[in-house]
Amino acid sequence: MSIASALGLGGRKVRYGIVGLGDIAQEALMPGVKHTGNSRITALVSGDREKLGALGERYDVEHRYGYEDFPKLIASGKVDAIYLATPNWRHAEFTIPALEAGIHVLCEKPLEVNSEKCRAMIAAAERGGALLMAAYRLHFEPANLDAISRIRAGELGDLVAFTSCFGQRLDPANHRAKHGVEAGPLYDMGPYPINAIRFLFGAEPVEVVSAIAVRQPGAALGDLDDTFAVTLRMPGDRLAQFTVSYVTDAVDSLIIAGTKGSIQMSPAYGFGPGLEQHRTFDGDQEHQTFKATDQFGGELQYFSKCILEGRSVEPDGEEGLADVLVIEAIVAALRTGGPVKVERLARTRRIDPEEQEQRLRAVPTPEPVNSSAPATPS
Repeated sequence: MSIASALGLGGRKVRYGIVGLGDIAQEALMPGVKHTGNSRITALVSGDREKLGALGERYDVEHRYGYEDFPKLIASGKVDAIYLATPNWRHAEFTIPALEAGIHVLCEKPLEVNSEKCRAMIAAAERGGALLMAAYRLHFEPANLDAISRIRAGELGDLVAFTSCFGQRLDPANHRAKHGVEAGPLYDMGPYPINAIRFLFGAEPVEVVSAIAVRQPGAALGDLDDTFAVTLRMPGDRLAQFTVSYVTDAVDSLIIAGTKGSIQMSPAYGFGPGLEQHRTFDGDQEHQTFKATDQFGGELQYFSKCILEGRSVEPDGEEGLADVLVIEAIVAALRTGGPVKVERLARTRRIDPEEQEQRLRAVPTPEPVNSSAPATPS
């Protein structure tokens, strides 16, 4: 088989509509579509006409729609799938009609802002016979998959504890500072450590032991809790803790520790440089920097492959629901000031490192159009 055939070049390509042209779509997803070999952009959806014009020209996309014209896109026959990168609380709004029309959806995280909407999205996928995938790019990233493989092989012994700190200094002008808790760090950044906890332990949290939210003086983020600290109880009385923040300097790390060893990752969640592991096994220390990959192109290539081959996906809609159930329990714990049980959700399918690892080369970041990263420059 030729390299071109292996990549899908020259074969059928899944036609995507990109819905929401903010920083993630522009700077991370769209630049890597072409080199997936099995995907192409055929439509754009935005409320910003300048974005539609400039990005339509940049990527040679003829079909351009405002949000109000989304039903026309659904009925147009111009797309097989959409990549959805709207604000969190607008995911169901676009996902449900697309799925019901048989159009596949790759939806950014969190899947939605409550479990009821998540379940409605999952049900729409079943009705429409379409795939719903939560955009957990780290399910395809080599450093994270290596950590999962080592844990499953018993290199860390029995897992005991997890801790993570993930923060950035949010620009007060960013929309995330203007829409309360549903756009704040718990929903925006929390899915990263929550999902890492679940895939490293291979288990679901059973209880939110404690949750605290605070506001830093002088943060200028208005009526917004800017920092959250959470402790979760895992099966077997194991513990997982994380802090997410909109006011710290850039920090991006996790530690998973067991009776025989530990893995520290820093950076752990990013998509620019290659991710790193510091490993300790019975006192012996190792360090490894993994080659940077196009994480967004990799997840898109996988999703398109599943569409073209008629296969189910991991992470699916239920995987996204599982994290939202944890977030809902955290919100309840903040409200009551006490521990809250996490609604039980039996997950039988987990990440398959051999099946899911993607190693597409990293791609340059283009100049954004009317968009900027959420963090203020360091």
